[in-house]
Amino acid sequence: MKTQTICIIDDEATLRDVVRRYLELDGFAVIEADTGANALALLQEKHADLILLDIMLPGGIDGFSIARSIRNSPEYAGDQSHVPIIMLTSRGNEVDRLSGFELGVDDYVVKPFSPRELVARVKAVLRRAGSDSQITEKPVEFKHLQIDPLRRSVSVRGQAVVLTAREFDLLWLFARHPQQVFTREQLLNQVWGYEFYGDESTVTVHIRRLREKIEPDSAQPTYIQTVWGVGYKFEPDV
Repeated sequence: MKTQTICIIDDEATLRDVVRRYLELDGFAVIEADTGANALALLQEKHADLILLDIMLPGGIDGFSIARSIRNSPEYAGDQSHVPIIMLTSRGNEVDRLSGFELGVDDYVVKPFSPRELVARVKAVLRRAGSDSQITEKPVEFKHLQIDPLRRSVSVRGQAVVLTAREFDLLWLFARHPQQVFTREQLLNQVWGYEFYGDESTVTVHIRRLREKIEPDSAQPTYIQTVWGVGYKFEPDV
């Protein structure tokens, strides 16, 4: 199996050293950066399968700016634009979490943390991203929406749409269960997993981001519909 590369972006040398050693013990390759500028340059040169990203960084480029660049800038188009991102931060408030999820961050770990737990979270996110799984489902096609689970690709009216790993997992769950109503708690459990320490507002943010990418009019969604007082459902016949 191909060795997967984890990029650690954090200005604390001791933290990088500890996390790197734990990751390498589990068979991962590791690349590192200590500032936002160094991180952006590094990720243009080298591929990462997952990024561990600190919010507070020196030099004027923080973790949010890096995540925004990776998700939206043409320099990171292709596979790198939807590489899974786990935020590392000493600030654990809800505003930071939601800000990260708005930018397509996949998970969130608050310092101080157990290195063993962090490695477990890395593996869980990679599994959800499809890096460690064997997907056998066939592509599905609705009126203007095509989803290929093997390639983890989505297109709307023939145009490719770039989704984060978590956005794809959310859409694929809906597509496999058309017209089934899911509560936010059910979506949190099935897409994020029990090891995720989030809240239901995380689901709301991801639903909104997904609608913006696949709906003709995200203000009046047709595919992902709100069932008031309950949750959401997927309507394929639009």
